[in-house]
Amino acid sequence: MDSNKKRYNVCFLVMICALVIIFFIGMGVGSADISVLDISKSLINPGDVYMGRILLSIRLPRIIAAIVLGGALSVSGYLLQIFFGNPIAGPYVLGISSAAKLFVALSMVFLLGRGVMISSLVMVIAAFIGSIIAMAAVMALAQKVRNMSLLVVCGVMIGYICSAITEFVVTFADDTNIVNLHNWSLGSFSGINMEQVLVSSVIVIIAVICTFIFSKPIGAFQLGENYARNMGVNIKRIRIILILLSSILSATVTAFAGPISFVGIAVPHIMRMAMKTAKPVVMVPGCFLGGAIITLLCDCIARTAFAPTEISISAVTSVFLAPVVIYLLVARREVSRG
Repeated sequence: MDSNKKRYNVCFLVMICALVIIFFIGMGVGSADISVLDISKSLINPGDVYMGRILLSIRLPRIIAAIVLGGALSVSGYLLQIFFGNPIAGPYVLGISSAAKLFVALSMVFLLGRGVMISSLVMVIAAFIGSIIAMAAVMALAQKVRNMSLLVVCGVMIGYICSAITEFVVTFADDTNIVNLHNWSLGSFSGINMEQVLVSSVIVIIAVICTFIFSKPIGAFQLGENYARNMGVNIKRIRIILILLSSILSATVTAFAGPISFVGIAVPHIMRMAMKTAKPVVMVPGCFLGGAIITLLCDCIARTAFAPTEISISAVTSVFLAPVVIYLLVARREVSRG
């Protein structure tokens, strides 16, 4: 076994162990602290109705959602960084998450205001439409703005505009169900149920598998369009694939958990540094696991740090991951000067 494969195996093993440990921590901590032994008993054979409700109906769906959606957000950011060739591209920074949030909020206002219940699939479709529109706007700007840093600033402005409109929609809505969307609009896994977990998991797993299947042409595209063409890669098709997969993943996250900041930007870079490679065949599962671990850890902090008050997960991810993004900006500027 060569040194690279050994490093990959060690990294994956460490991440899997970390994910299992944080899983049990997340299941145990909260308004009612539960021991690991009681958690294991309840998962295998739910006997205590009260404890079973806490673990299986409240904490387990939330933890699975954090794992699945955190992984999806990280993979989405990785694909966007390849597509734009920019190390700080991500669904949150480029305004994609905010546009998806806006369309979900508008759909809820329109349907719930008329007494129509909105399904999980409708939420994903609305978020996907918003993501695609935001991607189209950013790509249109990319044709006019060649400076990638300026393009990122334009993406941030799109995000602010969408967030402002969403805030107006949520604030002045009359329906109590819509008003309660305020926590979701800031980013939260609170209140997610198993039906939503199932729908989001199916979409994310299919999208991640497709990403893994296309890892070879994506890897060629990563090395430059000319190289990819010489390798027989259809550039137009692979660009469409990158747009669709990244939009589906980020839209699914936003539909169920709202916008979560910096995970899509920072985690791919953390994984590159840990794995010492940019190969998609390694990075796709690595980003998924890394995103799952960091998002789950941040969610645990969000609901326990100031218990019983819960803070938004974006507040926690910003504190821990924004410094990583700042470091990337500074390092990129120093390299360009050199």
